[in-house]
Amino acid sequence: MTSLVLDCSVAISWFMPDEANNYYITILEQVAEKGAVVPSIWHLEVGNVLLNAERNKRITPEQVGSAIYSLNELPIITDSLTSKNAWQETMELAKYYNLSLYDASYLELAQRLNIPIATFDKQLKIAAKKKNITMITE
Repeated sequence: MTSLVLDCSVAISWFMPDEANNYYITILEQVAEKGAVVPSIWHLEVGNVLLNAERNKRITPEQVGSAIYSLNELPIITDSLTSKNAWQETMELAKYYNLSLYDASYLELAQRLNIPIATFDKQLKIAAKKKNITMITE
């Protein structure tokens, strides 16, 4: 069983030199030990953030490669029902909590699996709290 739903914002923080702190490391250790689950959009979202960080000279191409290698080594499971639920449950959550459909996919996954979510997204945190979904907090 995985320990949490891992939002892109948290995973990216592990590889941005200006974002490192003990909280991020704690989540990384938990994911390394117990695993995490992500919606099927996660790889595209993480890849896009890494690509933009490289384009903006926030990180180097070598750091992008290292980040991708490190993420591939972690026990992260990709949810297979994200797409199936996108136009029903996930869209309803997005409408109700004023989230992007992307962010709502994390909420839907945490709710469906009844596991905590790790995110830095403010709107997603608010929605998770309203849904009584446990958050891994600072």
